[in-house]
Amino acid sequence: MNFFKKRPDFFNLLLTQAQKMQEGLKALLDFMEEPSRDKGLVVEKTEHEADELRRQLIEELNRSFVTPIDREDIYALSGSVDDMVDYAQNTIREMLDFEVATNNHLKTMTQGVYEIGEAVTQAISQMRDNPRLASELVVKAKKRENFVEHCYREALVDLFHSDDVKMILKTREIYRHLSNAADRGDSAANIIGNIIIKTT
Repeated sequence: MNFFKKRPDFFNLLLTQAQKMQEGLKALLDFMEEPSRDKGLVVEKTEHEADELRRQLIEELNRSFVTPIDREDIYALSGSVDDMVDYAQNTIREMLDFEVATNNHLKTMTQGVYEIGEAVTQAISQMRDNPRLASELVVKAKKRENFVEHCYREALVDLFHSDDVKMILKTREIYRHLSNAADRGDSAANIIGNIIIKTT
């Protein structure tokens, strides 16, 4: 038995997972500009890869006696990051299945979600060695989440001007997926903020 096995680098594992999430959100942005099944498959593939990265992280977490930050925080941050790309996949699946066309509200909300993911990913990359910068990125992520929620409310107001009940029901669910993705980004930012407070 190797008693000197190298400890897993949980900061790097979280960052790798976040980078995969960001890759999925970029693919979602591309899809929103010009929806197609091929572009949807890119997001689905990325989501499966993100799930595998989370599985590997949890496996390492379960095997580790000592972690550099609270294991509950590692687990929760990994989960929030994973949820963001899950909601990206759900958005695309329902747009394709329900035949919902892209629109300016969807594009604007997706851009905001992408920027939240970007800030979260950058914050994770900095929270060990540059906590001050990571804290600034947490604030940025939370501001973008507020922006997405504002866009979500505007989108609903416009949507309910329509008399097409089926279209309202289908589109509202898709808006909600993006709102939920933003909310999970906000949760990730809060967890990063808590980690910084505990470790500095």
